[in-house]
Amino acid sequence: MDTLHEAAIILVALCWLAMGVTHLFRKGRGAQRDAKRDRGWLAGVVLQAVGVALVWTFQRPLHAPLHPALAAAVAALGPGGVWFMTAAEKALGRQFAYQARLVEGHKLVTNGPYAIVRHPIYLSFFAVILATALTFSNWLVLPPFFLFYWAGAAIRIRSEERLLREAFAGEYDIYARRVPAVIPFT
Repeated sequence: MDTLHEAAIILVALCWLAMGVTHLFRKGRGAQRDAKRDRGWLAGVVLQAVGVALVWTFQRPLHAPLHPALAAAVAALGPGGVWFMTAAEKALGRQFAYQARLVEGHKLVTNGPYAIVRHPIYLSFFAVILATALTFSNWLVLPPFFLFYWAGAAIRIRSEERLLREAFAGEYDIYARRVPAVIPFT
């Protein structure tokens, strides 16, 4: 195994560890009363899970060298994704949830990463999974991973935005016109 590949493996492992620790010790955890839920998000989670499972299931040989450009991409995507995700979850505070829901007293968050994209957590998690795929996976898995992950994200985004549009009406529409959904600066 070459040194770049070893470094990428360690970096990706550290990214997953950082995400786990961040979620485990996240402030503001605790029961929040739901004001409204949308159950459509679950199908999106399943599709995204299939994409992630593909990345972890179809591995390439660990002794294969990693091209320096791919190692650089891993070095940017992994830590960048973890940082952006952590910042997004911090901006949401107690409103953060895995399911599509609004809590009592829900506020429309438009600062921090939410000033760059409306759904920074999906973009961030994609970056970490892509770094993982570039380090560990057979590259033939990338197209189906993209398909499953973004199809699932689209379902979840639709579900979340339906709730936000109902709760924040015109305010959310103005925000949505100003800030792209997941691809910055588009």
